[in-house]
Amino acid sequence: MALIVQKFGGTSVADADRIRSVARRVVATREAGNDVVVCVSAMAGETDKLVGLARELGGDQPTPREYDVLVSTGEQVTIALLTMAIRQLGQRASSFTGAQMGMRTDASHMRARIESIDTEGLRAELDAGGVAVIAGFQGIDEAGNITTLGRGGSDTSAVAVACALKADVCEIYSDVDGVYTADPRWVPSARKLEKISYEEMLEMASLGAKVLQIRSVKFAMRYGLPLHVRSSFDDSEGTWVTREEEVMERLVVSGVTYNLDESKIRVRGVKDQPGIAASVFTPLSAAGIVVDVIIQNLSSDGSTDLTFTVPKADYARALEISSETGARVGAEGVEGDEDIAKVSIVGLGMRDHAGVATKMFNVLADERINIQLINTSEIKISVVIERKYAELAVRALHAAFVPAGAAEPREE
Repeated sequence: MALIVQKFGGTSVADADRIRSVARRVVATREAGNDVVVCVSAMAGETDKLVGLARELGGDQPTPREYDVLVSTGEQVTIALLTMAIRQLGQRASSFTGAQMGMRTDASHMRARIESIDTEGLRAELDAGGVAVIAGFQGIDEAGNITTLGRGGSDTSAVAVACALKADVCEIYSDVDGVYTADPRWVPSARKLEKISYEEMLEMASLGAKVLQIRSVKFAMRYGLPLHVRSSFDDSEGTWVTREEEVMERLVVSGVTYNLDESKIRVRGVKDQPGIAASVFTPLSAAGIVVDVIIQNLSSDGSTDLTFTVPKADYARALEISSETGARVGAEGVEGDEDIAKVSIVGLGMRDHAGVATKMFNVLADERINIQLINTSEIKISVVIERKYAELAVRALHAAFVPAGAAEPREE
């Protein structure tokens, strides 16, 4: 008997028929002799609807505490409906909100971090032969206030619970049937990977791949929990996210990703002296703005330019803060650009293959695509380019780096 945690995204529980389909899959897993915990998101579109109401009645910046109280109700609707559907099939099941399952977080509303999980109630349900149906995305802080985990929080909830329970596997079900070497909508020849390492998946998630949330991969990697990314709409094998040594097909490049949700800011002509970088970036950090790629260019006259990227959602605020900072430190000017994209290649094989960066730059040069910024790690190379060339760059890099082969069938 295995302990399996199954997570179903919003499209998987979008209506009553799909909830019944999920219930049948859950019951089949239980009847196969496994203990089952199910984590669900809100029904497709429900969270957006609640966020819209919050902005309509609470303004552009609703009170964080009340925002969390509101948006957490989406998952509570789903756990109740799914539990009812499972019971209709003759299987015992009980629903658990974040508070009921002991999901303790810090007090950072709208982006809370998990601190501990009390699994006693979940284990009692499993020991009684039942299925535990838990609400993703939510928890409670020390004072008992409802908190939410931010974008992709249901993935994080599911993986964290699986780690706390020492589950054998966490299955992530959605409308995609695995992890592909590129977005199949842009690259029809993209291949579904049988296995991918935690490190590669973490890089791909951070670089724009939407399959898994970054924090969920970090949890799984820390505890060595296997993840299985699967489709809700068929029974085909998906992609396993696991330890590096278990990945048999060692590709130089396992995936090509893109991110269209970034913007660029350039602080021109500041003095090249200690403390300038801290002066520029400290106010951004204090405002909760995450800075990604940073490039510093030194000129012969002793001045320097600082160029960096921030999420597009934070662009206006980041540009305002940087302009204020630039005036204080005597910058020649501050300028921004929202019309950019970040395109990346990721692969464990890059560690011991020379010339990967050169090949990447030559491929882009052949397509007459200018590189604005470059950022690297041991297993990834990212470039910032004009947004209009993003799809062309992804197609060209995939053709150059990923071995040709027929893509496996996938659910549209």
